Amino acid sequence: MPYPSDLSDDQWQLLEPLLPPQKPGGRQRRVNLRVVCNAIFYHLKTGCQWRMLPSEFPPYSTVYFYYRSWQVEGIWERINQTLARQRRESVGKEPLPTVVAVDSQSVKTTEKRGGLRL
Repeated sequence: MPYPSDLSDDQWQLLEPLLPPQKPGGRQRRVNLRVVCNAIFYHLKTGCQWRMLPSEFPPYSTVYFYYRSWQVEGIWERINQTLARQRRESVGKEPLPTVVAVDSQSVKTTEKRGGLRL
């Protein structure tokens, strides 16, 4: 049974070409990257511990390995930038925004200082 966080076929078609190919000369990949991505998105959506991933997914150590190595290699950042560019182009905009607005706000805090009294 699919989870709400699972990739649809259309989403997978967009994501798959952005994932790193198997390294040449290495062992044959024995894991389905779509299932790995589904497990990563399940973890991110639910906030569960890696060890608590449902048994339908590959072992948590495999899923975490891909998540972390893609993080270190900048794959997630590249995917995000590429998908944002593709989305902008699909609605007739320039691939990169020409203007960026940054908003911030100040939050007043109490002026009292001191330790917690019990």
